Amino acid sequence: MTKFIFYVILSTKPRILKTTNIIVYLTTRKGALIMENLFGQRLTSARKMAGLSLQDLADKMENAVTRQALNKYEKGEMMPGSTVLIRLSKALNVTVDFFFSEPDQKVELQGIEFRKKISRLSKTAEVAVIEKARAFLERYLELEHLLQLSIPVSEFQYETPVRNAADAEAAAEALRKQWNLGYDPIPSVIEMLEDQGFKVLEVDADDAFDGLKALVQGHRIIVLNKKHNAVRKRFTALHELAHHSLPFAAQLEEKDVERLCHTFASAVLYPAAMARAEMAQERFHFFLQELELIKERWGISIAALFPRALHLGIINANTYRRLNTNYRIKGYHRDEPGDFGGKERPRRFTQLLYRAIGQEVISINHAAHLAEMNLGEFRDKLEQLA
Repeated sequence: MTKFIFYVILSTKPRILKTTNIIVYLTTRKGALIMENLFGQRLTSARKMAGLSLQDLADKMENAVTRQALNKYEKGEMMPGSTVLIRLSKALNVTVDFFFSEPDQKVELQGIEFRKKISRLSKTAEVAVIEKARAFLERYLELEHLLQLSIPVSEFQYETPVRNAADAEAAAEALRKQWNLGYDPIPSVIEMLEDQGFKVLEVDADDAFDGLKALVQGHRIIVLNKKHNAVRKRFTALHELAHHSLPFAAQLEEKDVERLCHTFASAVLYPAAMARAEMAQERFHFFLQELELIKERWGISIAALFPRALHLGIINANTYRRLNTNYRIKGYHRDEPGDFGGKERPRRFTQLLYRAIGQEVISINHAAHLAEMNLGEFRDKLEQLA
């Protein structure tokens, strides 16, 4: 159904009235200018999240609006009519409300470090990931502020400089000890990190993007690729934890730091004592079913088990090369066998959202906005959960 949009200049505070098919913006003359600037900023944000240039967006809308007009919208020099506004929301996969909702908590990501396949991840894709993370964190921090929460902050900050694999191994043991993990498998790495005060979020992104770490207002941020499987997310999340918490020796090159982050992640997932107990002190061959069983229990990929066994001295370099060669010949690098039964997805934001509704801290309409859903869809979801 078509929505008609009217701008009415009043002497009152700007606000939005909506019915099923009519949107009326009640505003002052000064407010109209502010709204144009706000719309421009939000349009730019939505376009960046979609990974589109101005010309890409014009093409996606089949030239219903020109690149030049889009540029003027983003600069706050023009406002679109109702038809164009609705087409913009569909093209960018956001609600119309998104364009006129000013975040209560404006954030910028600091100290951003990507874990990525550098040659494959474009600058546009990087910007899209950062913008999606920033937009989500604005809503996340707003929700925490509304609930007046005292946020736990992780105290794990390894102090000994990490120079080599043995140091990374020691750091993993220190983490397990401080967080009382013992030597058991970790059911959910993401839940563990959220319990320790980390903000963990997922974004739809190019497959070349694995993860990133950042800081926002003192909060430690880990961003993962929503498309990846649970085992890959577990490893990436712990890799980013290493970037947050380990002090790497200054003389190390970037590739060496990345390798040590891998070592740390594998050691947290599969402690040395348990790896040696299950795989033995020395091996010359592994059977596929054996590796699948380890993967299913510990949530670590078969691909990561080979360097883990090499580092612990369970296999030698020749066996390591042979195992990797066979792994690729059989196509396991594209579709690895074995499955991990655990689920890896952030839960805390959703839990806080339902809590805020239940405490009547926010309205259903406000909750739908925070969830980035239109009101009808959100009400339907709540009815299904009731």
